[in-house]
Amino acid sequence: MKNLLVSLALLTGLGMTSSAVFAGDELELAKRSGCLACHAIDKKIVGPAWQDVSKRYKGQDAKAQLIKKVKTGGKGNWTEVTKGVPMPPYSPRVTDENIEKLVDFVLALEK
Repeated sequence: MKNLLVSLALLTGLGMTSSAVFAGDELELAKRSGCLACHAIDKKIVGPAWQDVSKRYKGQDAKAQLIKKVKTGGKGNWTEVTKGVPMPPYSPRVTDENIEKLVDFVLALEK
């Protein structure tokens, strides 16, 4: 519960509302899936900030492309940020359903 409250406070501080972002469940899923080792909502770690991903793809039909990238991994889309470090594949370790939830979460950050 404390993590959920901290997550919601963080997101509120970033100017987001809980209705715009699914917050607690998706952040916990991201943590369990290993995403937070390389990504954060508002800053680059190894990979790009998720807000930057959401901004880049705003208004585009990029959901399928991003789901594929999370499933299979790869490099080349964010080389200026990652300095060439590839994103590892997350399928089958993370289910297709959960990958879709995570991509929806990231894309919703810029709405």
